[in-house]
Amino acid sequence: MPNKPHINLMTAGHVDAGKSTLIGRLLYDTGAIREEEMRKLKEIAKEMKKETFEFAFVMDQVKEERERGVTIDIAHKPFETQKWFFTIIDTPGHRDFVKNMITGASQADAAIFVISAKEGEGIQDQTKEHAWLLKVLGIGQMIVVLNKMDANNYDEKRFNTLKEEVSKLLKMIGYKVEDIPFIPVSAFVGDNVAKKSDKMPWYKGQSLVETLDSYIKEPEKPVTKPLRLPIQDVYSITGVGTVPVGRVETGVMKTNDTIVFEPSGVKGEVKTIEVHHQQIQEAKPGDNVGFNVRGINKADVRRGEVVGHPNNPPTVAKEFTAQIIVLQHPTVITNGYSPVFHCHTESVACTITEIIAKIDPRTGAVVQEKPDFIKTGDAAKIKVTPTKPFVIEKNADFPELSRFAIRDMGMTVAAGVCLEVVKAK
Repeated sequence: MPNKPHINLMTAGHVDAGKSTLIGRLLYDTGAIREEEMRKLKEIAKEMKKETFEFAFVMDQVKEERERGVTIDIAHKPFETQKWFFTIIDTPGHRDFVKNMITGASQADAAIFVISAKEGEGIQDQTKEHAWLLKVLGIGQMIVVLNKMDANNYDEKRFNTLKEEVSKLLKMIGYKVEDIPFIPVSAFVGDNVAKKSDKMPWYKGQSLVETLDSYIKEPEKPVTKPLRLPIQDVYSITGVGTVPVGRVETGVMKTNDTIVFEPSGVKGEVKTIEVHHQQIQEAKPGDNVGFNVRGINKADVRRGEVVGHPNNPPTVAKEFTAQIIVLQHPTVITNGYSPVFHCHTESVACTITEIIAKIDPRTGAVVQEKPDFIKTGDAAKIKVTPTKPFVIEKNADFPELSRFAIRDMGMTVAAGVCLEVVKAK
């Protein structure tokens, strides 16, 4: 395993802002992808008449994604800078794929927020939606990349105008804009990605790679907390057995540990643990691992379950109290509304049984007790009952497993955080 500290880095931003191209360029320029691999991708791009997509194809490995030119799944790729060992999570910007974006964001330590500087693109609906989600999902470290600077001749005025607009948006959401680096980039050409570009003498800051090293801080690793590891997928591997995959959020999982999966309550013993195809003895917070479990079948566990130790199992909620902010809803939200809650890797329909109070999102002060309804822009405290058992933790204990997004009608209608949980018997 690398000796450098490990950071999970995600990208966010509107669908055509150039996220995948930026990452392809980043991986190529830092030597994470070899020349011949890049050549192959160029040929595929040419065949498919998508000449500018070769860098994007590095991440978009699914055939359908290549044909549509959009990112659907979350790809994980490692690369290194002088200081860090990064796993990049390329998340989709497309409307239909926001739930994958939420899974990606819930695993990230820092985000590169990509916005197209091309005239007519800039801040779009998705840009706003992603910005809110990053905030609610607790991603504090952000680098803003204004991409496609080559499309407007590296114009300083365009950069400044857009920087101002984005700053306004981020400030409104509650980010400290003065701490956030803004970098003008052309991912396709390679300006300001791994090295400083000579085409923008007016820009005095660092390249993206230099910024990653100077700006990003290592997150605190909650090693002393009880183990929590949400399952992303479960594989059945011939000759090995059942291999669940996921990221350790808190605590430590060691080989030979007895573990429990909740809400199913299934127990097993950890035989081996792997990170990027290398065996390790113990998995710590931030590690994306596959682990082989003795005593369980593939049918016993599924995505969305959370692993813990039997002496402190993950909390299965009978009901919970949460604070939410309504991002967009065509009408109003009332008691009895049952949308889908996405929390860590799980998605479950839940019923809002009571709107306790409307609150001021900036101060947290109660504006109105027991309102009849809440609408777009409102923040509220609510009581929620899941329609089937699922794991959610309160923010004070495990912030990593307390954040959620509420989706309905193909869009993210609200995002929030769990404050209290009543355990299921």
